[in-house]
Amino acid sequence: MTIALPAGFSLVDLETTTSTNDEALARAKDGAPEGTLVMARRQTAGRGRRGRSYVSPPGNLFVSLILRPASSPDLAALSGFAASLAIAETIDELAPNVPAATCKWPNDVLVDGKKVGAILIEASSTQGVVDSLVVGIGVNLVAHPEIADYPAGDLADLGAPGLTPDLFLERLAVHLDRWLKVWRRDGMAGLREAWLARAAGLGKPIEVRLEETSFSGLFRDLDFDGALLLDMDGGECRKVTAGAVFFPEAA
Repeated sequence: MTIALPAGFSLVDLETTTSTNDEALARAKDGAPEGTLVMARRQTAGRGRRGRSYVSPPGNLFVSLILRPASSPDLAALSGFAASLAIAETIDELAPNVPAATCKWPNDVLVDGKKVGAILIEASSTQGVVDSLVVGIGVNLVAHPEIADYPAGDLADLGAPGLTPDLFLERLAVHLDRWLKVWRRDGMAGLREAWLARAAGLGKPIEVRLEETSFSGLFRDLDFDGALLLDMDGGECRKVTAGAVFFPEAA
């Protein structure tokens, strides 16, 4: 199918690449404009957060978007919340028979408690200003890998067969366009309420794992800089800016 995109978006459609983020970063360095979407049908070396490999079964969506925000790194990082909302809304639109999509801090999307979408943000900065930003997105449409530390799923298995990368990207681009405009205009203040309405684990105990330690607390809120706010035993509030989140019932 021909993929219709909002004004300001263009598509680079590749059969195979190492990872769409690698390709997008290289194209951004060579001057590719904002709005360039790099999609691949197959990734040979997909990457996830914290240096992990990202398994890329054929038939799923692998796409990276080039942005040029000329912003601080802190604002650039908040683009992940906009992308999460766009993925969740696209799932709800195209797969109305599956449970509503939820957002797992910081950059994952769940359906029925299973990870179906992931985001990887990478940026290039000059003197503290982000010149180019790549928002990498993977969505499990027809298959999912077995993840050792968290349950994964795919939309076909969850009750929404027949979704293709082309169809999903066409609708995703519409939602990305809207939420990225909110992000640019209002930052986290414009994203926070909508993200919290979809937040997985809000008001419940969660575990946060860092490289060498972990701790648990009650997920109370999201700060205006995108940080988790946890109520800890003893009454203090802990602000969390990095880490991997797990839910006790899914651990």
